[in-house]
Amino acid sequence: MLTAKEIRESFKEFFRERGHQIVPSAPMVIKDDPTLMFTNAGMNQFKDIILGNVPAKYKRVADSQKCLRVSGKHNDLEEVGLDTYHHTMFEMLGNWSFGDYFKKEAINWAWEYLVDVLKIDPDRLYATVFEGYAPEGLERDNEAASYWETHLPKEHIINGNRHDNFWEMGDTGPCGPCSEIHIDLRSDAERAEVDGLTLVNQSHPQVIEIWNLVFMQYNRKADGSLEPLPARVIDTGMGFERLCMALQGKTSNYDTDVFQPIIKEIGRLCGKTYGDDPKVDVAMRVIADHIRTIAFSITDGQLPSNAKAGYVIRRILRRAVRYGYTFLGQKQAFLYKLLDVLIETMGDAYPELKEQKVLIGKVIKEEEDAFLRTLETGIKLLDKVMAETKAAGKNEISGLDAFTLYDTYGFPLDLTELILKEKGLGVDIAGFDAQMQQQKERARNAAAVETGDWVVLREGEPEFVGYDELECDCHILRYRKVKQKSREYYQIVLDRTPFYAEMGGQVGDTGKLISANETVEILQTKRENNLSIHIAEQMPEEVTAQFHAVIDKEARQATACNHSATHLLHEALREVLGTHVEQKGSYVSPQSLRFDFSHFKKVTDEELRRVEMLANRKVREAIPLDERRNVPIAEAKAMGAMALFGEKYGEEVRVIRFGSSVELCGGTHVANTGNIGMIKIVSESSIASGVRRIEAITGAQVEETMNSLQDSLKEIATLFNNAPNLMQAIHKAIDENAELRKQAEESVKEKMVSMKDRMIKTAENVEGLKLIRFVGPMPADMVKGIAFLLRNEVTEGLAFVAATKDNDKPLLTVMFSNDVVADGKNASAIVREAAKLIQGGGGGQPYFAQAGGKNAEHLSDALEKMVSLVVG
Repeated sequence: MLTAKEIRESFKEFFRERGHQIVPSAPMVIKDDPTLMFTNAGMNQFKDIILGNVPAKYKRVADSQKCLRVSGKHNDLEEVGLDTYHHTMFEMLGNWSFGDYFKKEAINWAWEYLVDVLKIDPDRLYATVFEGYAPEGLERDNEAASYWETHLPKEHIINGNRHDNFWEMGDTGPCGPCSEIHIDLRSDAERAEVDGLTLVNQSHPQVIEIWNLVFMQYNRKADGSLEPLPARVIDTGMGFERLCMALQGKTSNYDTDVFQPIIKEIGRLCGKTYGDDPKVDVAMRVIADHIRTIAFSITDGQLPSNAKAGYVIRRILRRAVRYGYTFLGQKQAFLYKLLDVLIETMGDAYPELKEQKVLIGKVIKEEEDAFLRTLETGIKLLDKVMAETKAAGKNEISGLDAFTLYDTYGFPLDLTELILKEKGLGVDIAGFDAQMQQQKERARNAAAVETGDWVVLREGEPEFVGYDELECDCHILRYRKVKQKSREYYQIVLDRTPFYAEMGGQVGDTGKLISANETVEILQTKRENNLSIHIAEQMPEEVTAQFHAVIDKEARQATACNHSATHLLHEALREVLGTHVEQKGSYVSPQSLRFDFSHFKKVTDEELRRVEMLANRKVREAIPLDERRNVPIAEAKAMGAMALFGEKYGEEVRVIRFGSSVELCGGTHVANTGNIGMIKIVSESSIASGVRRIEAITGAQVEETMNSLQDSLKEIATLFNNAPNLMQAIHKAIDENAELRKQAEESVKEKMVSMKDRMIKTAENVEGLKLIRFVGPMPADMVKGIAFLLRNEVTEGLAFVAATKDNDKPLLTVMFSNDVVADGKNASAIVREAAKLIQGGGGGQPYFAQAGGKNAEHLSDALEKMVSLVVG
């Protein structure tokens, strides 16, 4: 029986022998495509080639790509664990042709690999072909069917509809018919009883799709029409986990050696056995799937957070914790303990897991601990809701309460239902669904982008000249209108551009497009599918004119200073803290820089000072920039350049060297470090377990900050009569202030004691009570202090009522001794009733309560009301 590792390698070797370049998996987290957060298919890393934005370096490519499907159109999350073949993170084996071979070779090689190499029984295989779609003039894919007929009997070739067998990248863009390969894994007896033909695409767990061959031959325009692609593309994707299930004779992906080592370790940690209890089995499958997703996402640079991709990862992690908490009895963090077995299973194919092990473990454990605390808080809230529901005579909690638990505390509806069921309660499902739908609508409306077709003015490939030129002559290649919410703007692609497009943490350039007759402001430059997109609020009137593109040179220089400073800080951090420090993110703008790095404790002030000192030493050395372009990646690494986890590098890279600082980088930099002027670290903080952040400024920003600090010091010195030793003067003032405060507090205490004594002397004996009343101005804290002084001295029969005013704010106070409370008096009830007269409210304990209000004119009336309630 082939192992998972052997299957993965056999696929790559098969296509290597057929002229395919084997490329590494792209990161699972996508950083330069606004339409996607995660790689959800093998084709994502080739999207710019398919769109025609860049030429294909290799006409034939194959790989094993790590993918994630948990959001948008491809969302498998809620199915994961409940069935045996859906996953969040999965591997997709794929082969591509960019304008080279097409349907015949794709189908023949798929058959050869499955049947001749892997020895799969051909009688168990079925193929689907596109049946056609008359409204768009699309006929049945008879070409694909004819190739399949050389391998399969006609009854194993099934017509598929537009939903199943016409693949589209999105609402617009490359698309085409596809041909899916399905396999029937049932026993011979089951197959004899029910024909597998009737179970294809019917969600049967043992009759499943394993390989999809996509034939991209059209381009979908914004108006819905189709036009032929100039270069046809083959894009295939085979589910690795499903293939392993088929080859290892299993009926569940989770029974293969991809997942079984993880499931067995879960069982060992929890004292459970897989297969004994269906609910426990689901929990184990959920956790085995999710730990892979979480670990790979962190490795690729995406930490759990409350926004966008980070929120998706946090949600997956919390889903795993919830299943462990509810069904496996795991009340303490445990997911991080699965990391060793995951690395043992997948570390050879993806060595980044090994290299990032410590960071992954720390991040997961901290997230687990935090969510377990949130779970406890949520359970307490649910207990309160259940008590209120029963008190109101109802038998189900509201959909809004259930949704709040879901949205704020991460409680899925099934967990809420489980807890409610134990207490004999239900939940308003319709109300919950309504709240969920409203949230989806809000998110959909916020993210809705209406994009027009590209208007192509010229053919050609865009060229970036911004490393060498800050302005240049150019023409517009294409443009399109984009609408988002109520805003309209244009995206423009130039044939030559000095504008740096936002990438690698560096913001995009701004500037102008100037022609003989007009000037257009470029508000931002972004990168999308390897295109530099220039964003403007209006298009030039003469779009075919020659333009002069000019960037904001001052902003570019300030940005370059900050970007080069990140390189110097990175090197200094590694020297001061250790070589475990690695970049985990950055943000570089004209105003400041932000640098995230791996480190497991707070950086001390002394360490920060040393980092700053080392970096500034390099600034003063005025080290010239050594920039090398198109360096083979192996040569760059040999030079000492570090590749960042989560970044996708080509075979040739750009190397930026400032002396001993060597990094792979596509950003803009200063000509020599002296241009930076000075680096000043302004803050250091934690953004996740094992990840710290420093923020810093350079050049003119440092100068402005120093001037501001100097001005502040002068103002402070003036306040202290320009004392020669300012620190000594400040300390003296603080000490004197503390002494004066102490004296004031002693004076207030003496006054309170004096007032307490006078009040006791004027106490009235009413109905067996020592009634003490007061009305007039008095600070709120003083009223409370006197009340407790009275209670300590008058231990029996005390009834103190006060109606006071503090800065025109009315306050009612009631204090009773314990015996008065025992006789049935309640201070809280009395102040609430009396507070109505001053348009207020409040409460407290039966023995002491206070209430504020808005209307001080009726304080005397409120006092009399309290007295009547006390003695009545």
